[in-house]
Order: sequence, then C-alpha cells, then structure tokens
Amino acid sequence: MSFIRTITGDVEISEMGLTYSHEHVIIDESYPILENPDFLLNDVDAITQELSDLFQKGVRTMIDAMPANCGRNPLKLAEVSKRSGIQIVSCTGMHLEIYYPPTHWRYTYSEDQLAELFIADIEEGIDEFDYNSPVITRTHHKAGLMKLATANDRITAHQEMIFHAIAQAHHKTGAPILTHTNAGKLALEQAELLDSLGVDLTHVVICHVDRLDDPQYHRDLLQTGVYVEYDSAFRWKEENITLKLLEVLLPDFPNQITIGMDAARNTYWRVFDGKPGLDYLMTHFYRDLAERGLAEYWENLMVKNPAAVFSFAS
Repeated sequence: MSFIRTITGDVEISEMGLTYSHEHVIIDESYPILENPDFLLNDVDAITQELSDLFQKGVRTMIDAMPANCGRNPLKLAEVSKRSGIQIVSCTGMHLEIYYPPTHWRYTYSEDQLAELFIADIEEGIDEFDYNSPVITRTHHKAGLMKLATANDRITAHQEMIFHAIAQAHHKTGAPILTHTNAGKLALEQAELLDSLGVDLTHVVICHVDRLDDPQYHRDLLQTGVYVEYDSAFRWKEENITLKLLEVLLPDFPNQITIGMDAARNTYWRVFDGKPGLDYLMTHFYRDLAERGLAEYWENLMVKNPAAVFSFAS
C-alpha cells in the first residue's frame, strides 16, 4: 500500500490532509545564503510559531523543497514538525547549479554514486551534517521525495545525468519526484525526458509553471500525465496569472494541479516582519478562488492531488 514519507516517519495517504506543495521551511547557513541572505530560514522558534498558526488554520503537511547540501537540515526540520504539528516531507536530489560552488562534488560523482546517495537519504536517513563533513552520520530522518532542476535554454549534459540518477533512485525506491523550472521553461522537456527513463509520471510534480502565461502550454504539459505546482498567486502585482490559469484549466484538469507558495525568503514570513505571511493560501487565495467560483476545487488542489502525487509509487 502506498504511503507518504515525512521527516518524522511514514504516514498513510489519508493522514496527509491539507498540504502546501512547495515550501522551504528550513534553509540553514550554506552556499546559497552568500548571494541571497534573505534565504536564511534557520530560527527554529520563529519558524515553529508561523507553522503553529498554520496548523490552527487547518494545514497538516508541507513539502520542503530544499535538496541535498544547499541548506537542508533534517534535525531542525524534525524539531519544527514535532513542535508545530505540521508534517514535513523532506527531499533529496540536486537543485540548480547556482546554489553550489563550482568545485562541488556533484560535478565529480557518477550517475550511480548520485543515485546511491539519493537512495540512502530515502531508505536509511539524511546525513546529520547534510554532506558538509567528511564523516557521514545518518539520522533516522528520511527524505520523502527527490528534486531536480533545469534553467532557461536547454537541459545540459550534467543536468541530464542528474535526471538519470533520479530515475534510477525512483525505480529502486518508488519515491516521488519534484522538479524546479525557471518560470515554467523546459517543463515539457523535463516530462519527456523522465518519461523516456521509465519514470511513473503520476508521481512527478513540475513546479513554478504558473509563471508562464500560456494556457495551451499548460494543457500540453498536463496531457503528459505529470502534476504541476503553482506558487505565484501572491507575487503578481497586476493581473493574477495564476488565478487566470486556474479558471481555464481546472475544469479540464481538476486532478493534476497542486498549490504552494515557495516562500524561500524570510521577507515573505510574518514572524520575520515580512509579508504576506504563510497563511496567504488559507486566507486571500481561498477568498480569490471563491470569488471566481472555483472553491469547489479547493479539496483537489490542497488535499487530494498532493496526496496522490507525493505518495510512493508501488
């Protein structure tokens, strides 16, 4: 029977509840912080406070999209989860190259070595130091999905090798796959490559696609069988492209769209004096859906679809 693997243990799909499908709960001191200091999210007390408020508003699960060796901290994730009540799914895999130094080990590991690392994160436990130390000390906190990323123009040879390693680990573990796109670019190419590698596309979610205002592109992507994740509703300054896309696509694809915030900057968190706060989806976004006659899809977007795509393939 399929299940969801959270940072504190496996749960049944029925226990997942209302889910934010792409977040960054913890980003510890790491290479990405050097260029982006507002990425820092490592105050456990403050983060617990904001997530506890979300729990009171009905949120039950968050997908943490920070993969291996760029700010991930399994011990802090587990502590925040236990203290707030929010189930957190942690991930392994690799982010964009810009979030790693040019001499990083990702460029010297083979496909098989990377796959073995991802599999160990999923089946054995995430390293306490997230591979920042020559000594690996695995915790009992396991990754529940894998991440990969592409940029703007093409899938590079190095990125394709990451795809192969992720596919290899997917076949071994059944773990779901979350992908990063730069504003939806190369999303179709991602789906096609994963499909060619035999990945079960019903356990793949392609993220940030609502930053690309082309409904036909979204239709073509959804027809491959993948899920998409929209997280830009609070970012639009004028016309809300996210809501426009949902109006057009939800009637035909009610079972393949998930919602998050990708609130990877402390300037988005209320506890750090930012805005709009992580409760945006529970307040403004739900209100905007209702005003457009889309409230009937709330359960699909926030509960049913995440439970389906983030479960392990059998």
